[in-house]
Amino acid sequence: MTPFPTLGHQDIAGLLWTWLRRHAPADIRATQAVAVELGYDASRRPDVLLCRADVPSDRSWLRPHEVVLAVEIVSPGTRRVDRFAKPGGYAAAGIPFYWRIEQDPVHVYAYRIGDRVGPGGERQYELVADGADVIELTVPFGIKLPVAEITP
Repeated sequence: MTPFPTLGHQDIAGLLWTWLRRHAPADIRATQAVAVELGYDASRRPDVLLCRADVPSDRSWLRPHEVVLAVEIVSPGTRRVDRFAKPGGYAAAGIPFYWRIEQDPVHVYAYRIGDRVGPGGERQYELVADGADVIELTVPFGIKLPVAEITP
C-alpha cells in the first residue's frame, strides 16, 4: 500500500498546480491526481499533470495521448517508484514530458521522451533541465519557473 503524502508533498503539488494553471497556454489544462490509463489493468495518478484542454471535465481518468506532462513529487516512502517505475511506465505509454521533484531541498528534474530505447524496446526519458533555483524550458510551452514559487 502506498503511504499517504505528507503536508510538504501536498504543498508543493498545490503550488505547482497553481503556477502551471496561471502560466499554461489555453490549449493545456493543469490538474492534480487524475488517473492515467497506461495499459490494460495499469494506471497511475501523477501528483500534478498537464493535459489537453479539450478533455471533458467530467472525466476521472485520462488516456496517455491526452497527457502532456506527468509530475511526481518524491516522498520518502515512494522514492524507488517515483524515480524508476513511474517514469518507465509514462515513457512506455508515450507521455512526452515527465518531471520529478525532490523535496528536501526542492529540486526539479525535467525530462522529455527521447529516442533511446530500453532493453524491452520501450522509449525512455532524457533529462533536459534540472535546478533548485529556476527551471527554463521551451516545451511543452515557454516555462521559466522560479523553484522558490513551488517551495513551501
